[in-house]
Amino acid sequence: MRIAALDLGTNSFHLLVADVHPDGQFEALTRDKAMIRLGDVVTRQGHIPKAAADTAVSTVRHFKRVADAAGATELHACATSAIRLASNGDELVDRIERETGVDVEVISGRREAELIFGAVRASVLLEPSPALCFDLGGGSVEIMVGDSGGVKWATSENLGVGRLTAAFVTSDPLDKDDRRKIREHLIEVLTPVAKAVAPFAPKLAVGSSGTLEDLAHMVAERRKEDVPISLNQLSFERDEFEALHEEIIASTADQRLRMRGLETRRVDLIVAGSMFLATAMELFDFSALTVSEWALREGIVLDAIHRHEPEDWSDDPRALRRASVQGLARRCNWDEPHARQVAKLSLELFDGTQELHGLGADDRELLEYAALLHDVGEHVSPSGHHKHSAYLIQNGRLRGFAPDEVQLLAAIGRWHRGGNPSPGDDYGLVDEGRLRRLAALLRVADGLDRGRAEAVDGIEVRVGPSLVVIQVRTSRDVELELWGARRKRELFEKTFGRDLELTVQFSATERDGAESTRGAVVSPTTQ
Repeated sequence: MRIAALDLGTNSFHLLVADVHPDGQFEALTRDKAMIRLGDVVTRQGHIPKAAADTAVSTVRHFKRVADAAGATELHACATSAIRLASNGDELVDRIERETGVDVEVISGRREAELIFGAVRASVLLEPSPALCFDLGGGSVEIMVGDSGGVKWATSENLGVGRLTAAFVTSDPLDKDDRRKIREHLIEVLTPVAKAVAPFAPKLAVGSSGTLEDLAHMVAERRKEDVPISLNQLSFERDEFEALHEEIIASTADQRLRMRGLETRRVDLIVAGSMFLATAMELFDFSALTVSEWALREGIVLDAIHRHEPEDWSDDPRALRRASVQGLARRCNWDEPHARQVAKLSLELFDGTQELHGLGADDRELLEYAALLHDVGEHVSPSGHHKHSAYLIQNGRLRGFAPDEVQLLAAIGRWHRGGNPSPGDDYGLVDEGRLRRLAALLRVADGLDRGRAEAVDGIEVRVGPSLVVIQVRTSRDVELELWGARRKRELFEKTFGRDLELTVQFSATERDGAESTRGAVVSPTTQ
């Protein structure tokens, strides 16, 4: 199934065409965007003049053609604040339906919040929960509290950046009078909202929409490390933002044009956006914000999927991480039996060597995902597939993972075959010690499925002061697997300061003739 979602917003109209799989996961095929600033004229005039309506209709017509060309079998269009509040919004909706054939649903602020939260919880790991979410659009801001089970509370307030800019920003740079007026208005509207949210005791703050994404991008540009390819689940602290906020407020439009991370079309809107976030951080008392790249258009797609195949969302908030990893693996035509076998053996090795590596539950989870993805680069080419794997992981739009986690997964994929693991310039967010330990475990596990025959039933690990012994349980010939593990043990031995030996324990159904090798030890010097 191929679904097209049209988000007819206050600042921008967006198109997303997505390929939907039977398990309910989807991948974006086509995206398009037109920043038509419909809300500006609605704020000033209260209605949509003919010129603006013409632009809106032609934009929807163009999106419809793109969706048709992409083979979309369904198209769902939702209109938000500007069209909802315009005195002649119904006339525009009728005209769009008449001239383009696109049926438009004008949704309430509450409905908008529900759709957005559905996208956020499918994009960002909501831990710890509950999460306080802000979607700062052009005409309104949707404020939600929820967890992996869904929205617990939501409201929509007319505090979008387009509306705030039109109503309060009359100077450039922002003078003290404008700053005072916009802050007073924000406090007046948001204070009762903050009081309503307080009993939920949110433990995480999440922001979506272009304005908050731009602010996150600008913060990231000011850090010493490279800006991640994807900003999804990027977090920044309040003190980082406040330094940027003061710079934005004091700048002219020409100066903001030169600020890295700011989209040119938001040069005039970012001032109001920054004022909103600074005030919200104060009133709602949160010290960090995490970014969701998914918002209303992805929520529309998810809602359409739900209508076709109703399914309960998992109570486990981390389920989206596994679904995202498996989705990328599937798109890359993975060798699933091999990947799952290596993941199984990696986890058994991780558990058996806990006293050596000292890593935690988060590392165990990431090791499993790295094992599932380590060979996806073969989709590009078997030659140098480790480098292709790293590229695909970095650019795979993995949901629910912070940028440093994506880089770690990519780095493990890059060094799962051999070489000296080092973060370098490409993986600047990765801790080298953590990378080496996880890569060392994955290499040995990968070697233990060298023949890709799942010949190893399981392993048991004994850790001594100078020696680690892996006992391989099997009912088959594992000579190739032992050879594979021997070839890949060097990093393990260097990292953990122990020699590595392998023994074989055959089951009762062992092959004829294998009796002579029962319990055979493969020493560190055996080649």
